[in-house]
Order: sequence, then C-alpha cells, then structure tokens
Amino acid sequence: MRFKGYYLIGIFAVIVAGAAALAAPKLLSDMTGIVSEGVGEAQLNRIFVLAIWLTAIYLVRWISRFVSTYSLHIAAWRLADGTRIELYDKIQHSALDYFETRQSGELLSRVTNDADKLELLYAHVIPEFLTNFLTFAGVLGVLFAVNWRLALVSAALIPFVAAACVYYGKKVRPNFKAAQRLIGTISAEVQDNIQGIREIQSFGQEERERADVKERTDRHTSAILKALRSSGVFHPLIEFVSSLGTVLVVAVGGYLAYKGNVDVSDVVAFLLYLSLLFTPMSGMARLMEDGQVALAAGERILEVLESPNTVTDAPGAEELKNCEGRIDFDDVSFAYADGKPVLKNVSFTALPGQTVALVGATGAGKTTITKLIQRFYDVTGGAVRIDGRDVRSVTIKSLRENIAPVLQDTFLFTGTVAENIAYARPTASMDEIVAAATKAQIHEDIMAMPDGYDTAVGERGMKLSGGQKQRIQIARAILRGSPVIILDEATASVDTGTEKHIQKALEELGGSHTVIVIAHRLSTVYAADKILVIEDGRIAEEGTHEELTKLNGIYAALAAGSET
Repeated sequence: MRFKGYYLIGIFAVIVAGAAALAAPKLLSDMTGIVSEGVGEAQLNRIFVLAIWLTAIYLVRWISRFVSTYSLHIAAWRLADGTRIELYDKIQHSALDYFETRQSGELLSRVTNDADKLELLYAHVIPEFLTNFLTFAGVLGVLFAVNWRLALVSAALIPFVAAACVYYGKKVRPNFKAAQRLIGTISAEVQDNIQGIREIQSFGQEERERADVKERTDRHTSAILKALRSSGVFHPLIEFVSSLGTVLVVAVGGYLAYKGNVDVSDVVAFLLYLSLLFTPMSGMARLMEDGQVALAAGERILEVLESPNTVTDAPGAEELKNCEGRIDFDDVSFAYADGKPVLKNVSFTALPGQTVALVGATGAGKTTITKLIQRFYDVTGGAVRIDGRDVRSVTIKSLRENIAPVLQDTFLFTGTVAENIAYARPTASMDEIVAAATKAQIHEDIMAMPDGYDTAVGERGMKLSGGQKQRIQIARAILRGSPVIILDEATASVDTGTEKHIQKALEELGGSHTVIVIAHRLSTVYAADKILVIEDGRIAEEGTHEELTKLNGIYAALAAGSET
C-alpha cells in the first residue's frame, strides 16, 4: 500500500490510546482506595501525584487519538483513491466483450460508491475493531488479576455475545450486498435515462421510466430495512447483555464484600474496568454492520479487478513502428461469446494508400472486420496482419496509435470544437487543427459558429448537427496522422449536402492513408479502389464499382436499390 507508513503510525497510535485507557481506571481505583482509608498529608500528596499521572495519561490518550484518526484517514482515503484509479484503469483497458453484459452506470457505481467504502473499512472498522479487541483482552486480564471470581461471572456472558455476532454477520451480509448491487443498477438506469432524455420526452415515457426507477429504489430500501431490522434486534440485545453483566458483578461483588472476600476499592476498580469490558463488545457489534457494508463493496470491487481480460499484449509483443498501413486478412474466422459464427474464412488485402469499402446487409459482419483490425477482439481462426505482422504480435497501444476510427455513433467530449479535434493529438497547434478541419470539410461551419473553434459543443456534442459531429470526427482522425483510417457508416445519418462534404473529405484521405470504409450509402464508395461485398460472414463479391456493377449480382442489386 502506497501509504503504509501512515497506516502503521495510525495503528501504533491506536495501541497507545488503548493502553492509556487501560491505565486510567487503575489510578482511579488507587485514589479511591486512599480516600476510603482516610486522608492525611501523606495521602493527599500521593493523591496529587496520581492526579498528575492521570492527567498525563488522558493527554497521551487525546494526542494518540488525534494522530490515529488523522493518519488512518490519510492512508484510507489514499487507498480508496488508488483503488478508484485502479478500477478505472482496469475498466478502460478491458476488451469490448467485457462491456457486452455490463451497464456503464453499474460500473460507475463500483468506481465511486464501492471504492468509498474502503475508507470506512480501513479508517474505521479495522482500527476500531483492533482498539476494541485490545481493550477487551487487556481488561479481561486485569479483571482476573483483580478478582478471578468476579471475572468468571463477567466472562460467562462472552460466548452469548460472540454467538450473536456470528449469527448477525451471516444474517445481514447478503442484504447489504444486495443493497450495494441495487445501487449499481439504479445508477445505471438513471444514467441511461439522462442520456436518452430526448427519446423519453419525445415518446412520453416519463411515467414509465419513473416507475422503473421507483421499483428499483423500493427494492434497495427493502434490502436495507431488512438488514436494519436485524440491527434493531441485535444492538439492543448486546446492550442488554452488557447491562446484565454489570448487574451480576454488582450483586456478586456486594456479596463477596459482605463476606469480606474483596475490598471496596477492588469492587470500584472492577466496576470501572467492567464498563471498559462491555463497551468494546458493544462497539465490535456495531462494527459488524459497517464491516458487512465494506466487505460487500470489497467483493464487488474484486469482481472487476479479478475479471479476466480476453485481449492483452502477448509475451514479447513489440511496438509497431514506421507503419505503412498494409492490412491482410488471412482466412479469418470469428465468433462472439455466444459461439455463433460471424466471419467465415475471410481473406483480403488493403494496400497502403488504398480505399477499401465494405458493403452488405446489416449484421453481415462489416463492423466486426474493423474491430478485428483494431484488435478489440481476437480472431478465432486465421490471422489479421498489419504490414505483414500479426496484430497479436504487436502491442495494443502501438497498433491503435496507427489506426484512427470515425464511428457511426459519434462521440464528442464536453469541451470546445478545437479540443475535440485535438483529442487524438493534444499537442497539435491551432494551425494543424484548422488544416485538419479544412480537409474534413468542416472549417467553414466552425467559423460560422458563435465562438468559432472555441465554441462549446455541449455534452456528447448536443449543440451540433449529426453531419457536423461526423466531420469533426473525420478532422480528429486526419489530425492524428495515422496511416490507417476506419470509417464506420460515416454517412448513414446525414443529409445529401453533408454526404457530399464527407465524400470530398474521403477524397482528401485517398492515397495518403489506407482507408477502410463501411458504407450504407453506396454513392460514398463509388470511387473506392476495392469494394468487398460481405454476406453471411463471407466475401461474396470483390472488385471496383464498375466491375461489380457488370457482374449484375449482389452489389448491382444494392446499388440499384441505393439509387431509388
């Protein structure tokens, strides 16, 4: 742990504070014994000395508690922050298949809510449990030293408290874990609803979504209340046992004093220590509840950190340097986790500077091809090569540095137009940003915006049109300077005028980049060097626009349909 030193200092201070707490009752009982025997000048001086020592002990306890609290909180919050970053790093480096069965809001809950629970565990539960345990063990030893008969009376109740603690832990932990899980689902649904607020309002589904969120929050509340119902029985029970112990000691102590088997000062000392015996027991009982919450969060954190990553750098993977942009698919087959084949024995070559278009029906496997090039998934058969090297033999980071994607689902970050274009290369100068925007046919649109390149795009680019967002994405890809550019349905949701702008941008890219373009509108790819018609996971036809049109096959039918 990075802040182990702070934690060790805090734990040491906890032990010192516990030792001081154990010493105080002994001095108080000695002072009581002196007073009960009669006070003369010698006795008064002794009382003053004991009072000074007692004050010193209280001062040490106060300082120790401050040091422990401050040090433990530093260590715990640093640990929570480190875990949060570790979780974030694990999530952002996970393969895409990891996100297929998980909601982003649920993962967000683990990064925020669950990580915070580690502070509770390390700054409160562990040190307080240690304090209570040491106090309990120390007091029990002192009690047996003072009077073993009274100590046995007190100890007789301990097994009942221990059994209650174990039963309570088993009873409430599943409820706290369920509550933590439900918080994650609530976060996921609220996040989805915020992102889809336009659709919710457009279709008038506010009440339906409210009902869904309320149903989940009701389940969360029920899980918490079920756990708290157990707490409502458990904690008063521990307090009752503690009080019962005091009653028994007073009764037995009074009887022993009556028989002359114990001094009054010993009974006073015993009662003072007895409060220290049952207070830790009650404290440990309360810590059980916090501990269950923290452990439930810890389990959810470990589920993320220990999840296997299906796409990682191979041992000995080398950096991809001086990439020219040649792409080869060599008898590639691929299936997702469900085992259903998506690609079957696909082979083709894209030479440096060529534009290769992928066309075909939805679900034919076009986007999967682009994901395999970027190694978001690994092939299940054959090999994908870049510049003759298997993509699995180079580092993922260097591979993706040589590929710039432009996706159909355009994502712009909150910030300015210039910041979004420069996202792929933050060190780019303003002249370079403008040059990339000009090539992407978006410069004039930007200059017409209120603040030009400093115009805020809004969350996810809500202030811009679909065509503007697409061309900003293209400018981002151009600015990166990668030899390979992938465009996935870049014109699928834009008007005819914007499509012409994007076509001009593609012409700017031709020859200087290897371009892999997925096209819904075939007019975008008429000038492509090679067109691959994908059908049912295979390459059904291959050639230029003119060659495929003459075949009068699948492509010709698609082209005819695109023109109507």
